[in-house]
Amino acid sequence: MTRLTAGIPAPDIRLNADNGSTVVLSDFRGQRVVLYFYPKDDTSGCTTQACEFRDQQTDFDATGAKIIGVSPDTVARHVKFRDKYGLSFTLLSDPDHAAADAYGVWVEKSMYGRKYMGIERSTFVIGADGVLEHALYKVKPAGHARSVLELLARQ
Repeated sequence: MTRLTAGIPAPDIRLNADNGSTVVLSDFRGQRVVLYFYPKDDTSGCTTQACEFRDQQTDFDATGAKIIGVSPDTVARHVKFRDKYGLSFTLLSDPDHAAADAYGVWVEKSMYGRKYMGIERSTFVIGADGVLEHALYKVKPAGHARSVLELLARQ
């Protein structure tokens, strides 16, 4: 698995969004993007993380950064998750984990001795020029949105 680092161009991705559109990451050039990968809609950690991003949306807007969440869930699941929690940002569906592979977050995991492939919760801050400013792997859900805001404020 290849880990991405700050200073390299962000891999471009093209995925279906919760609003029915197709989102191409390079379409956001000229604007900073917070691209976060999470394992599964409507699970405790993923809900905590998403709701923190939602609750701090105004602060993210003030930095000019666009929040985008990505998981392997279907668009239909994303719609239910978005509507249930009033999420105010875009959720992208990555069912074949092509985007997760490109960002190095599709990894072997282990739970109760069982090994399986899944998303390693990670966040990438992409500059207006399309270059990675920060690559944050294996993040914890609680308090993560605030940490990302602090990074955005420093630059």
